[in-house]
Amino acid sequence: MICTDATARGGDGNPLDTALWRAPTAPRAAAEQYTQLAVLPFDHRRRLVTVLAAAGHDEPVIITKGAPEAVLELCAELPDTAKAVLDNEFRAGHRIVAVATRPAPGRDALVGLDERGLRLRGFLVFLDPPKATARDALLRLAELGTVVKVITGDNPDVAGHVCTELGLPPGGVLTGPDIDRLEDPQLRERISTTTIFARVDPEQKARIVRAERASGLDVAFLADGVNDALALHAADVGISVESATDVAKDAADVVLLEKDLHVLADGVVEGRRIFANTMKYVLMGTSSNFGNMFSAAGASVFLSFLPMLPSQILLNNLLYDASQLAIPTDTVDPEQLARPSRWDVGLIRRFMLVFGPISSLFDFATFAIMLGVFHADEALFHTGWFVESLATQTLVLFVIRTRRTPFFRSHPSVTLVMAALAAVATGALLPATPFAHDLGFTPLPGDFFLALTLMVLAYLALVELGKHFFFRVPKPIAPQRSRVTSHRVDRRAARFTTGRAQRSAHAAPQHSN
Repeated sequence: MICTDATARGGDGNPLDTALWRAPTAPRAAAEQYTQLAVLPFDHRRRLVTVLAAAGHDEPVIITKGAPEAVLELCAELPDTAKAVLDNEFRAGHRIVAVATRPAPGRDALVGLDERGLRLRGFLVFLDPPKATARDALLRLAELGTVVKVITGDNPDVAGHVCTELGLPPGGVLTGPDIDRLEDPQLRERISTTTIFARVDPEQKARIVRAERASGLDVAFLADGVNDALALHAADVGISVESATDVAKDAADVVLLEKDLHVLADGVVEGRRIFANTMKYVLMGTSSNFGNMFSAAGASVFLSFLPMLPSQILLNNLLYDASQLAIPTDTVDPEQLARPSRWDVGLIRRFMLVFGPISSLFDFATFAIMLGVFHADEALFHTGWFVESLATQTLVLFVIRTRRTPFFRSHPSVTLVMAALAAVATGALLPATPFAHDLGFTPLPGDFFLALTLMVLAYLALVELGKHFFFRVPKPIAPQRSRVTSHRVDRRAARFTTGRAQRSAHAAPQHSN
């Protein structure tokens, strides 16, 4: 207890030191009689801390506390049973801290060479069981396709015991010295078959994260200590908790207010739901906008007037986009939540080129009906295409939003249904309102709505058929992604740097010597 951080007495220091002071049988009164004269602070190379302390007028004594392997190496002699006891405690999953001392008469300062010739005084045994909810949370993450690996400074046997309790799949074990012997390509190969990385220092933690990212995988790192800052910064997403050290929280991208792995699983699901709903809007918006531009360009070939007035286009977009504000409330199919997704510009481009012309096909059918059947003048033509365009591009969302059969095997949210129907109804009723003349509209004949209903049904059926052909062979999610060198710098600097400054920073090395 003498060899502890002063803040541990108040419960704010190292968790192990705090546990010592809070132990029911801790000799607090005896420990408080000692005064620390000098300290060699803990570092992750030595893995121990040493203090020079004295009680009253007694001779000073050197007290060393730290990782058992490190402390035992500094002892002049060891009891025959020391290593056997230590191995048994490790296999039981206990965290162990070794304590050794030696007299230091007349000393008032410490140097590194003082950590020699020590006498082992014993082992401090800590029970640090995982949270009761951790096993279920890790099972959820595994079901979501998230691979969990353990990177720790603890003994590999302790880490293995914890992994067994948590139900993590068995895998290889790499220690800090093992990692030092591996080149980066070799480390990347070993990572895929390794579950536990034990007795690693902060630099090695960051190296593991960088090696995993270099293989093209997305890496999140969860930690709460000062020694984890490098790895938190190296990860794609650094995650810490509210009770973590300030250094860890500053290095993290996300700080969890609740220290529960279920929050991570919930975050994975919510992230995939948001991404899936975002893709619905992107696919629908790009395809319908491409189709509208194609239709407008085609109509200009044979029309002597604009197919739709600029103010009507803006109103159309306003109603259409207002209805899409409900997309975040939409439900997402279970298979979309069960596996990760990635931004695929190629998919968006192909979808636009396939489904945009289908939209234009029905726009041209509307043009033909308006001119050939209803002999529409300019105002009637504008009104007819406005209503048809709004209806088709809004209602097609119910087909695009899922790869299943819409409404039968995949149900949209009530909010989305109501918003879409409200937008279509508003567009259909506007020509009959007092605002129609100001907006350039004119009342539509009743037969037009019959034709519109048939066209919308045919359009949705054709899009559904095209969707099944488009997605007939599910494209696998690539396990790896390619990144440019500046990927991480851009992501981290985006909140603080203008685009011009980033480009200048990237260009600077070209002029350096």
